[in-house]
Amino acid sequence: MKNFFLLIWLVVIFSCTKKEPFKNNSFYDKAKVCLTTNNSDSAFYYFNMAKNEYFKINDSIGTAKSLVNMAIIQSDHGDFYGAIETSLEANRHLKKKQDSIVSSTLASSYNCIAIASHFLKDYHNAIDYHFKALKYSNNIKNKLVYYNNIGDVLITLGDYKSAEKYLEKAIQTKEIDNYSRALNNLAKAKYLENRNYNPLPEFNKALEIRKKQNLSQGQNSSYETLSSYYLDKDKKLSLEYAQKMLKEAIQNNSPDDQITALKRIIRLDPKNYFRNFIKLDSISDRVQTLRNKHKSQFAMVRYDVAQKDAENQRLISQGLIKSAGISALILLLLGTTYWYIKRQKQLKQEKELEVKNTQLKMSKKVHDVVANGIYQVMAKIENQEDFDRDKTLDELEFVYEKSRNLSYEKAGEEKEFSQEISELIASFNNASVKTFTAGNSSSIWTNISAPVKEEVYQVLRELMVNMKKHSNASHVAVKFEKVNQNIEIQYKDNGVGISGDLIYKNGLRNTASRIEGIGGNITFETKIEKGLKVNISFPSS
Repeated sequence: MKNFFLLIWLVVIFSCTKKEPFKNNSFYDKAKVCLTTNNSDSAFYYFNMAKNEYFKINDSIGTAKSLVNMAIIQSDHGDFYGAIETSLEANRHLKKKQDSIVSSTLASSYNCIAIASHFLKDYHNAIDYHFKALKYSNNIKNKLVYYNNIGDVLITLGDYKSAEKYLEKAIQTKEIDNYSRALNNLAKAKYLENRNYNPLPEFNKALEIRKKQNLSQGQNSSYETLSSYYLDKDKKLSLEYAQKMLKEAIQNNSPDDQITALKRIIRLDPKNYFRNFIKLDSISDRVQTLRNKHKSQFAMVRYDVAQKDAENQRLISQGLIKSAGISALILLLLGTTYWYIKRQKQLKQEKELEVKNTQLKMSKKVHDVVANGIYQVMAKIENQEDFDRDKTLDELEFVYEKSRNLSYEKAGEEKEFSQEISELIASFNNASVKTFTAGNSSSIWTNISAPVKEEVYQVLRELMVNMKKHSNASHVAVKFEKVNQNIEIQYKDNGVGISGDLIYKNGLRNTASRIEGIGGNITFETKIEKGLKVNISFPSS
């Protein structure tokens, strides 16, 4: 799907670099320059200004062309509903007359609506608008792109025969990037129609073309196609292509393709499920936040400019713009209005973010406490022929207790953190292991935020679990101390000790990431006479 955007930009840039049949204004020229430097936010602003200038002089074509470019930028940044709305607004300015310029602008507008509809999974509307784009297009290169887009949507709908018909037309293109895309899609349609068909020669040919031409987005598409092809034939090979897709998507900064690749990898690589899930969750959250930011930004730009124009027109018509003092008053009014609207949106976004962060925090706790604990028990049962049934039951009981605590976390009063820490360490106390805690007073945690407390809790839990599983220690001591502006934690046991390699294998490497994430430091002293010593330090405020 991501390749759609590249093709749309080729259409628009091609139309902009030709000699324009209408007179550009200065804002339109600035917008085109911004497009060539990939500064899409500024391009959107200047296209909006250009649109208003064209509208004032009743230039419907200039107005529509500006709006179509704005719609494409919105779609490219994930504001699909906004893109459709802006495209439809553009179309309303193209009803008065029909000529080649109007037709080409309508074609670009309908293609933009089709692509946005595809992303919104409104496939039947996507097909309808692709056909409208095809109807109004008067450029053979663009028509071949539209045939390709139609074939792609028909594959998604499962109409492989019809898809082949349009892709056979699309493959006639002389544009190498469009050819490789049509070749890949056509082979896919033939294979899905007839499972005895061998699509690999075409798949590999498309991939080689894309590599040779350095078409990064195209390579992502090829790797995804090959991974899907091998999914039910050779899971190892399917995983390799998904990993190649992820690597390429990271290099070309394509978060949507990273998400697609990670979903496939999570399915095929259960051993690294949690690590990959955290990556997926982080990227998905970042993409959604960025898209929401652009949606608000696009709406604000249009609103702000429209408000300024409307206010200026009203004041001019009333003859009030007579002095610098009145101009200053206008600016003050506009600034106040802008600030108020922006503040209201900001407050709403902050509230939504607060709710989302609460949900993410709870999700993270579930993964850290429940999922991680269960996975450890599953791994022990799976990888050890002989395992201690009683110890396994103890571990499951521990996970159960932690999950039950989570379920009551909101309903009841929260315990003091010092008490939670003491109970955590004491829970590993038994006939063969004695645990000791020193300095864990409630005052030491007074200014520590909830997210930092959570990370510290998980680090200590990982150390204690590692001790129980690997150290054979009989004594464990954890000392807490506030030194200057830092909290110092010293963990020490008298077990068999642990090497640097084993720290990595036992998963203790994750503790370093957690402590670094809260601005702290952690050191593992493995070359002591006996046992393991871990020093942790992080800011107290």
